Amino acid sequence: MTGDHTVIERVRRLEREADWDLAPVYGPVPPPQEPERHRPLDATGTVPVLPEAAPLAAPPQPAAQPAQAVPGVAAPVARRSLRGIGLGAGLGLGRVDRERLEAVVRTPLHRSYRIAVVGLKGGVGKTSVTLALGSVLAETRSDKVIAVDANPDTGTLSGRVHRETTATVQDLLVAAPSITGYMDIRRFTSLTPSGLEVLGNDPDPAVATAFGGEDYQRLVDLLARQYPIVLSDCGTGLLHGATRAVLDLADQLVIAATASLDGASGADATLEWLHANGYGPLARRSVTVVSGVRGTGRVVKAEHLVAHFESLCRAAVVLPFDEHLALGGTFEPAKLRHRTRRAHLELAAAVAEGMSHPGAALPAG
Repeated sequence: MTGDHTVIERVRRLEREADWDLAPVYGPVPPPQEPERHRPLDATGTVPVLPEAAPLAAPPQPAAQPAQAVPGVAAPVARRSLRGIGLGAGLGLGRVDRERLEAVVRTPLHRSYRIAVVGLKGGVGKTSVTLALGSVLAETRSDKVIAVDANPDTGTLSGRVHRETTATVQDLLVAAPSITGYMDIRRFTSLTPSGLEVLGNDPDPAVATAFGGEDYQRLVDLLARQYPIVLSDCGTGLLHGATRAVLDLADQLVIAATASLDGASGADATLEWLHANGYGPLARRSVTVVSGVRGTGRVVKAEHLVAHFESLCRAAVVLPFDEHLALGGTFEPAKLRHRTRRAHLELAAAVAEGMSHPGAALPAG
């Protein structure tokens, strides 16, 4: 019984330190009792649910403080593609709304789903978006989710996480004939605290550039057997063979933009290129992510960008400026501001909505 009480004390400590803004607070759990067969089962249908372990009401939220304004960038607005979820301005997301968003993120999949984060312009946060989206999907869905560095110009994806291995996509392809299961692939990836796995590219530009379309197709075929969700962090060169293969195999695109005039124009150019090169349907069911920037240079109000991009693709989501993301170092979700985490949950829900309704809510034209 001593060990049981130790576990209970740990649960109680977790209860006192829980981040109620991101997860429900659970009451103390008493020592295990004799199992009762008539008790209801949990979501997996295996573990009896103890009545005493039901979630307690979340503590009252403090009055919302005015957000630190970013000149020229408005707070996130309600997303057209998430009708009925009640996001409000994204700053006071209540527990009920959060749980409804999480339910959307948990959309069941019947095969491996491929998401590509693209943009013709560099410096618009593609890698940050890939890591944030992948982290929310992995943590909320409890699926195996992997993010692949598909940038032929030696991307920075693996440099933004604590690496467990220096193995690359090229190493995995060399070992492909001996791959028989998940654990064979796991040796080549780095696992993040959220559960997202990252597979890096070779740091040598000559090797990375040689990674072509056929290589990417072989890689996705290998990963799709073990991972329900595969994300690809792409470079700016949409004409490169690997990037064209990414687009050909993608189920959904996430187009990165910023609230600066230059960053928004880059997203516009990306959408125009997609339409002009036979990827119109893929562009129309894409999600555009507008990342907030510091108030320097020419910025565009976020609500104007949302209205503009929602007329061109399925949804637009605004990410507020966050110092942790702006630094470009190791991605650690715990260091993000609460409003940034909420915005990432909105993004994951917008993307997941496309998983269940790939042809829904497409703009006319």
